[in-house]
Amino acid sequence: MFKKVLVANRGEIALRVIRACKELGIKTVAIHSEADVNGLHVRAADEKICVGPAEAALSYRNIPNVLSAAEITGADAIHPGYGFLSENAHFAEVCESIGVKFIGPTSENIALMGDKAKAREIVARRGLPVTPGSPGGLKSEQEALEAATKIGYPVIIKAAAGGGGRGMRVVNKAEDLARAFQAAQAEAKSTFGNDSVYLERYFLEPRHIEVQIAADHRGHVVHLGERDCSIQRRHQKLVEETPSPAVDEKLRREIGRTAVEAVKAVHYRNVGTVEFLLDKDQNFFFMEVNTRIQVEHPITEMVTGVDLIKEQIQLADGQPLSVKQQDIKINGHSLECRINAEDPEKFTPSPGLITKYSAPGGYGVRVDSAMETNALVVPHYDSMIAKVITHGRTRQESIARMRRALDEFLIEGIKTTIPLHKRILNDPDFQKGHVSTTFLDRFLAG
Repeated sequence: MFKKVLVANRGEIALRVIRACKELGIKTVAIHSEADVNGLHVRAADEKICVGPAEAALSYRNIPNVLSAAEITGADAIHPGYGFLSENAHFAEVCESIGVKFIGPTSENIALMGDKAKAREIVARRGLPVTPGSPGGLKSEQEALEAATKIGYPVIIKAAAGGGGRGMRVVNKAEDLARAFQAAQAEAKSTFGNDSVYLERYFLEPRHIEVQIAADHRGHVVHLGERDCSIQRRHQKLVEETPSPAVDEKLRREIGRTAVEAVKAVHYRNVGTVEFLLDKDQNFFFMEVNTRIQVEHPITEMVTGVDLIKEQIQLADGQPLSVKQQDIKINGHSLECRINAEDPEKFTPSPGLITKYSAPGGYGVRVDSAMETNALVVPHYDSMIAKVITHGRTRQESIARMRRALDEFLIEGIKTTIPLHKRILNDPDFQKGHVSTTFLDRFLAG
């Protein structure tokens, strides 16, 4: 087992990894920017080291500085969390080349699945259902126009190296395509350093369903059920739940089998998430593979009892999967609300000093956060400051617990999206499980 893990991230996910390492008897190193010197994850680690100023490009995404921190502290492995360097194939490759274990899939896995257009090609060749779209990256506006004409409008243009909703544009008619193509390319270039884009059919009211998988070096792969991540704003998830209200046992087996086949096609290792669209007729289509731990991984942990961070670490250490497919059972229902430091109506950022912080608790409630009273929410990073996770025997019980938990959650000094989540939970369509990726647009319009 690893002796010392450097956690190349910040906030709640860094704290989550540090806690898992402590349970496994592994020493930890927290990297931090100058803005995060007093962060809770920094205090929780055995060692700390500053890797640069507040700007992420100069600190958390600064590969030479992160690798120097690993060398200076003698870390023999690096856990990248999510975001920052977690899906950077070059970073994973450099780690491999210098003998520091990257806790995640191989650099080849990340490169293949990181190019969304290539990933679609690989999965389609396997005979698995893929969203109708361009066969690969588009080289020109004319190629995009021809592909859109063949597929039919509306279409969505996506960054091949993208994620998190960046580099995406929905196009409803041909005359809008050129402008959207240029805008998507420009955003993809500025965000990911790669202006390659591809095109897919845009489904009007689909569900966003993703399947958690885990794979060891012996070629064994398991899936741990699906998560429904349909409630999104600008392709950023706000509420996630498992199991999905739209997925029955038969569909769960089918979509799980497809997810396993998709990652076997690239000899995948470690944990990952296979994302699908589910239409109104219960047809599902492969979209992409996220080659990292997901923000919403706790809800899968709650219903399966599998610690996915420990699983990541043990798989990276060359150990076999801790569970077999027949061992995995979905017990009850789990819900997650992402709490952001934002105005709950205007969605403008709300950085600043948290003057009072009191997290909810009680049976069936979990809060993943690195915030506390007198913590400073800085404007340099993602606005998510906490995840509230509930578990119940039924979906209704999980929702009731979430309502209670949000009522208990006290954050003063900044604005948060807690009021928005309370409103969503009280919405009749949400309570019935009648949601899609357009739910929030209708909800806010109403």
